Amino acid sequence: VFCFSDPRTDPWPLVHSPLPVTLLFAFYLFVVALGPFYMRKRKLLKLRGLLIAYNLAMMTLSSYMFYEFLVTSILDNYSYLCQPVDYSQSELGMRMARVCWWFFFSKVIELLDTVFFILRKKQEQVTFLHVYHHGTMLFNWWSGVKYVPGGQAFFIGMLNSFVHIFMYGYYALASLGPQMHRYLWWKRYLTIMQLCQFVAIAAHSSYNLFTECPFPDGFNTAVFLYILSLIALFLHFYYRTYIRGKQ
Repeated sequence: VFCFSDPRTDPWPLVHSPLPVTLLFAFYLFVVALGPFYMRKRKLLKLRGLLIAYNLAMMTLSSYMFYEFLVTSILDNYSYLCQPVDYSQSELGMRMARVCWWFFFSKVIELLDTVFFILRKKQEQVTFLHVYHHGTMLFNWWSGVKYVPGGQAFFIGMLNSFVHIFMYGYYALASLGPQMHRYLWWKRYLTIMQLCQFVAIAAHSSYNLFTECPFPDGFNTAVFLYILSLIALFLHFYYRTYIRGKQ
């Protein structure tokens, strides 16, 4: 059962109506479809300084969100097995809701990943997996912040923020130039870390489908099915890049 929208987060930017994120997603698809045509006869942009600043900023934001998820869950004695949403105006309840909003907003910012690929003519990076992941996370976390900002959802945000510290650290190093490539041998382990994250989230959300927990089953079911799709896509990417690619 899906619950009513949370009156605490409803007035916050981009939350009240699905229209702003829907228009943003439509514009994103427009850029994905027409961006390569626009760039076809233009010189690629290096964007080195901008990319270094962007990746370091995203690394910092991910670190802040991980810290907030972790510390707030510890201070509020969150259960890793069953945690209902605290809809109160308490300091810790509001703190968790706020970091959930920042996590949702980080998904808006991350759409720039795709824009930078297109401007740098790295079209091969704009795969179905890339667009699917970026687009769906936008809607998933919009609904999370509107209906369940906290509770079980904190675990997903906390794990994903942790992984993104390393992911944007990797991108920051890569954006320094070819001389850094010898320090980027750990890309494969980054993909393994992402897969471990998905397996942990699948276990976490599916556990509550078989136990009595006052957190909406609709959300846990949606998360579980979505995570299965990401596991399948990331396993395919892993096989294509690290196993078949090596052969």
